[in-house]
Amino acid sequence: MPSDPLQLTVLGSATPYADVGNPCSGYLVSGDGTRIWMDAGSGTLAQLQRHLRLDELDAIWISHLHAAHSADLLTACYAALYADIQLPAPIPLYGPPGTADRLAHFLTNGSTRSPVESAFAFHELHDGHQVRVGTLNLTSRAVAHGLPAFAVRIEAAAGSLVYSGDTAPCASLVELSEGCDALLCEAESAQAPLEEEQVHHTPEDAGETAAAARVRRLIVTHVGRSLRPQQAVERASARFDGPVDHASPGAAFPIGDEG
Repeated sequence: MPSDPLQLTVLGSATPYADVGNPCSGYLVSGDGTRIWMDAGSGTLAQLQRHLRLDELDAIWISHLHAAHSADLLTACYAALYADIQLPAPIPLYGPPGTADRLAHFLTNGSTRSPVESAFAFHELHDGHQVRVGTLNLTSRAVAHGLPAFAVRIEAAAGSLVYSGDTAPCASLVELSEGCDALLCEAESAQAPLEEEQVHHTPEDAGETAAAARVRRLIVTHVGRSLRPQQAVERASARFDGPVDHASPGAAFPIGDEG
């Protein structure tokens, strides 16, 4: 593939369910000919196809197994195995422990286990997990979301991107984000009604994490439905002096020297 700068393309950023015109969390990260589908929330597979086919992906990375971040793995499995996609090999999939069994349990009908390993080559994340995918280096850290959940730092020759996944403010995210070119961070409005403990960033938290990590740019995503995106940007900006943007569906952000 031809070389290209590191870029983040927003496939969707809605929470906790897809909105009209905005799928749930999902992003395409591309750079130097490498392409990674980062989180596969409901509705994001359709948007991914605006840019490439499944068989053109180098890897999939999943932060955690809540449906708003992983549901389209189910339909991607059908696409990879039973439609017009001809995979030369299973797509490398980096996700929390148990991802393969969760997918297989949902897709299995009868006594024969669904052949999910024919679609995806599963690699279980752990705190400090590192892998090189094509030309990109990925480092994952465990974060605080009340279940196995991870953030990731993706580094190319000319730029670095950190994605928080879903998490309460935590030291591991600040450490992972230190000095990065762009932090893609969730910005829920407040604690959800059924949550007994904080498991998300508020916009203010996102700004404080960005400031503590001395990042160059903050992009807020996963904005709660009680907020307008611009409100989340303004609230985060009150805690972070650098540029703050919203991960609007379809938006493309060059990262690093080009950004």
